[in-house]
Amino acid sequence: MANIEQDLIKRAAKELVNSSYAIALTGAGISTESGIPDFRGPDGIWTKNPQAERESYEAYDELLRDPKAHWERVLTPGSFFGLLDGIVKALPNPGHRALADLENMGIIKLVITQNVDGLHRKAGSQNVIEYHGGLLRLRCISCGTRFERDESYLEKLKRENQLPPRCKNCNGVLKTDGVYFREPIPKDVYDQSLEAAWKCDLMLICGTSAVVYPFAELPRVAKDHKMERERKSQAGLHSVGKTQAVTIIEVNTEPTPLTHGEISDYLIQGKTGDVLPRIVDEVKQLKKR
Repeated sequence: MANIEQDLIKRAAKELVNSSYAIALTGAGISTESGIPDFRGPDGIWTKNPQAERESYEAYDELLRDPKAHWERVLTPGSFFGLLDGIVKALPNPGHRALADLENMGIIKLVITQNVDGLHRKAGSQNVIEYHGGLLRLRCISCGTRFERDESYLEKLKRENQLPPRCKNCNGVLKTDGVYFREPIPKDVYDQSLEAAWKCDLMLICGTSAVVYPFAELPRVAKDHKMERERKSQAGLHSVGKTQAVTIIEVNTEPTPLTHGEISDYLIQGKTGDVLPRIVDEVKQLKKR
């Protein structure tokens, strides 16, 4: 099994080096290795605190109905939103740093992550789309402008009874940038992610169970995509040729619906913090040759 795994790591490295537009998709599995718990696992946030799950399902409706009450709940110690404290203290792990290394080498062009922890940026990745937003930022529900989260400013608004925070551009209500249940994915994020899935010729999927939609649709979009190319016929007309255009590689501890549905080309089974640095090492060896 060890030899098979090493062969797949070498294959992944070679395909990454030969790619022209590689992107990475990441999920909770890459951040649990930094000590950030998932939601539904044995030690998950909701498993241990069902009240937190109920709060999370109610958050978007409450925000729209009574933004002041919502923000008072957000800033109440012990609420579901107290998760922010742990995220602020979390540090990137070798998996995050490996993806940043691949970007620095010009191989990974973009990371699209489900995670709201900001660890890819902390690790040094520059081109990151936070598909479900980021808890370290705020977003206007009217114009979509994003702002860095200033905890002292929010506490000041609470003390002075001036909640909710307001957008500096349009005076709309601000919310945590993290996407709530029943809240649409922001249009800019949705469009940019879809464009990247259509454009990529390699997709590296890291630490996601691939069951949360619409994020889980991105590998399927990439798999179904056919590159269109125009070529002149001898008669001077244009025709469209279609060719399969993407390689999809999974790095996960367990098989996923992408594995079983043959969406991914192959699975490298293991922790992202173990596998991704080994892929980087192989890439470095290939680039030396």
